[in-house]
Amino acid sequence: MLTLKCPYCDVQAEETELHAGGEAHLTRHGPDSSDDSFESYLFTRENPKGVHFERWRHSHGCGKWFHAARCTMTMEVFGTYPAQTTKPPQAILDAITAKRPGWTWRELS
Repeated sequence: MLTLKCPYCDVQAEETELHAGGEAHLTRHGPDSSDDSFESYLFTRENPKGVHFERWRHSHGCGKWFHAARCTMTMEVFGTYPAQTTKPPQAILDAITAKRPGWTWRELS
């Protein structure tokens, strides 16, 4: 079972206490955006085999949203951090590259 540590209340929560919210670090386009940008935001998502950044809500706890970095193949969790963070903390990026040499952070648009 997947367990994630909520960065707000510091609880190690099982996935049954959480709610998955999809891919993290997406650019949310405003009302003046083009139809193509809005379509991309709504329907285009990464589905990697490997390291992935996701949004989670501690629904049966503090109720706050946070981000998690994990491997979709091994379920290994590299860390969690507040949802208001626009880029993963360097410690998490370093943990990923230590286990996955050659891996690099790619900002989404």
